[in-house]
Amino acid sequence: MAQIVDFAKVSTDGVDSSPVAAALAGLRANEARYFANKYNVDFAVDSAAANPGLLAYVHHILTKERGLSIESAPLQVARVQADSLVFTYVFYQSGLAINVMYHLEDPKKRAVGFKLSDGMEVPAELAARFKFATQKSKLAGTIRGSFFVVKGEYPLEIPGG
Repeated sequence: MAQIVDFAKVSTDGVDSSPVAAALAGLRANEARYFANKYNVDFAVDSAAANPGLLAYVHHILTKERGLSIESAPLQVARVQADSLVFTYVFYQSGLAINVMYHLEDPKKRAVGFKLSDGMEVPAELAARFKFATQKSKLAGTIRGSFFVVKGEYPLEIPGG
């Protein structure tokens, strides 16, 4: 059952198995605040096990675009639509958050973003391939992030996912 993330009262529910649970919860709350402020949309998460289609969608794009496979266990997923933009998220036990931003009409506005929770190491599968910039967040501490532009066309649902 989907749970709306409260960015005023940060909770580790659903990510408490992470070694950086408080920072990951803060990162998740930071995303919820972004959607509330920019789009007036709630950010709701579900367990990855309860919504394997969203997980398959993100992993399909990572594999097709960059041959990436994430080693950490997925904990939660989310999908948020704001106008013609669809954002699909996966939050991992390691503290990694991946989001796919997919504009339904403009292929130039499609990208995959990586965010690392405060206190986690850069995952080995990303370390040699991406450079990470830092930003400060009241909710998440220091966030390190990187991205790549999506070149292919991907329907919002992956067959068999």
